[in-house]
Amino acid sequence: MTESNGSTPQEQTRSVPDWEKRFRAPRVSLPDWAEDAPHRSLFVSNATGTYELYAWDRETGEQRQVTDRANGTTDGVLAPDGEWIWWFDDKDGDEFGVWRRQPFHGGPDEEAAPGLAPSYPAGMAIGRDGRTAVIGRSTDEDGSTIHLSRAGTDAADGSVVIYRHRESAGVGDLSHDGSLIAIEHTEHGDAMHSALRVLRPDGTTVAELDDTKGGTVELGLEVLGFAPVDGDTRLLVGHQRNGRWEPFVWDVASGEETDLGLAERLTGDLSAEWYPDGSALLVSHSFEARSELYRYDLASRRLERLDTPKGTVSSATARPDGSVEYLWSSAAEPSVVRSTTGRVVLDPPGLKCPGSLPVEDVWVDGPGGRVHALVQRPIGVKGPYPTVFDIHGGPTWHDSDAFAAGPAAWLDHGYAVIRINYRGSTGYGRAWTDALKHRVGLIELEDIAAVREWAVTSGFADPARLVLTGGSWGGYLTLLGLGTQPDAWTLGIAAVPVADYVTAYHDEMEALKAMDRTLLGGTPEEVPERFEASSPLTYVDEVKAPVYISAGVNDPRCPIRQIDNYVKRLQARGAVHEVYRYDAGHGSLVVDERIKQVRLELDFAKRHLPTSSPSGG
Repeated sequence: MTESNGSTPQEQTRSVPDWEKRFRAPRVSLPDWAEDAPHRSLFVSNATGTYELYAWDRETGEQRQVTDRANGTTDGVLAPDGEWIWWFDDKDGDEFGVWRRQPFHGGPDEEAAPGLAPSYPAGMAIGRDGRTAVIGRSTDEDGSTIHLSRAGTDAADGSVVIYRHRESAGVGDLSHDGSLIAIEHTEHGDAMHSALRVLRPDGTTVAELDDTKGGTVELGLEVLGFAPVDGDTRLLVGHQRNGRWEPFVWDVASGEETDLGLAERLTGDLSAEWYPDGSALLVSHSFEARSELYRYDLASRRLERLDTPKGTVSSATARPDGSVEYLWSSAAEPSVVRSTTGRVVLDPPGLKCPGSLPVEDVWVDGPGGRVHALVQRPIGVKGPYPTVFDIHGGPTWHDSDAFAAGPAAWLDHGYAVIRINYRGSTGYGRAWTDALKHRVGLIELEDIAAVREWAVTSGFADPARLVLTGGSWGGYLTLLGLGTQPDAWTLGIAAVPVADYVTAYHDEMEALKAMDRTLLGGTPEEVPERFEASSPLTYVDEVKAPVYISAGVNDPRCPIRQIDNYVKRLQARGAVHEVYRYDAGHGSLVVDERIKQVRLELDFAKRHLPTSSPSGG
């Protein structure tokens, strides 16, 4: 068992291979900008070796580090007036904490929401005065609460509860003039599909929108944002009425809904945000693991494609001058913040990130329909390849043609990599995402097994050298796959996994309990057979492959106690396994720690995989 933190001086001074450079190279997020001071921006970077928040004054060019915490900081919001930076302060990655704020040009931090006890965050929106905020909170004791808070006031007067419910809810947006508050809620009990409510600052209801029909129809809504114009009551809403995500405009005052007619023009999931003057929408189109951008003029209904390279636009924003800035990458090319003007917006100095290898698209017939997989082949290695099946988390997420340092590290070491958008993944329609209910985990593994069968029978993958790996939900599927498909995998590597579903349910944060009740149809006491069927602990005695597990001791999503329960069962059997525990939450924001984790995984595979197939392939 390995339990430690950080890297040794010898590790820091030796020559750095490309796989490690990809983690160490400075990278930046898409800069967020202040609505009323667009020259002021906030972004996240790993420039110091830990992901932290940075302020950027575009007029002077000055950049400064805002936060400096041992385990990093990524949750921050720039106030519309550009005067304050709000950031979420938890303890060592446990996601349980309070909001603090700091002046844009520096100064001491102060408590941003006086009187609010620590909680899990559930959305936040700041008013244009820079002081008023709508803050969503979640605790086991209170469920979901939403507060109207004013920074700089006494604790007794600083916060008013405007919404409370036992089920999950969160802040969507605050209107431009501060008179309307949009929230997403799941009072109907389906945590996968939200309804919308618009409130006044005193908590009274203005309008309601619910596509779930009382929970009998699995359709969800999401808040995309109020129009950025004073007195404008239009709210941009994401919906699933046509079997995939797309936007419409809802006037919350009149109740009028305006369909944008995008379903007839574009195939795939669509999201959108407002241009700064409210006359147009910036539309993000995601289809078959790649994405692109469009400008949609609301008056003429003209849809114009913006020039972006093939790959993935992970985030984008329209600027006041009409240009669009976006964060782009592909599997072969590292991420960069670009503008439709043709320039690179933010290029961090220092070590440049090495590229990697492109992906190939593979479609495999599975029991629930065609399964999309992204495949990468190592250079200089003859097939059939030792192959890593790298399973994404979520489960409501998807792998895309985007740059990722983890898969690139496996490729550098001679492994092929296959990533699979199993049922439960986003980007392939509502039915595909919602398919995994009740037989949780088992349905995803059916799709993974279908892709494995293709990989082996096609001669791509060496059946004697197959690694099943993933983090979070991917780690859960790894452990479940090792137990339910024991002869299919040579070894498993699970990061921050669900390992004992019942204990995980009782220990995890409240929002995830609600999600599990939706997925499995109840609590462990109400549907024990479903939790048992979907729990890796049920099948631990069937596991044949060596198992490597890494876990954060402060993780509120996949808590450490349920992992310890699984490990004890492996130990009792004398099964080959290794465990690495580190002092953080659901993953780490510290570069050295992340590199150490990948190195341990690579070393585990090297020690436990055959050097070649029995046939000499």
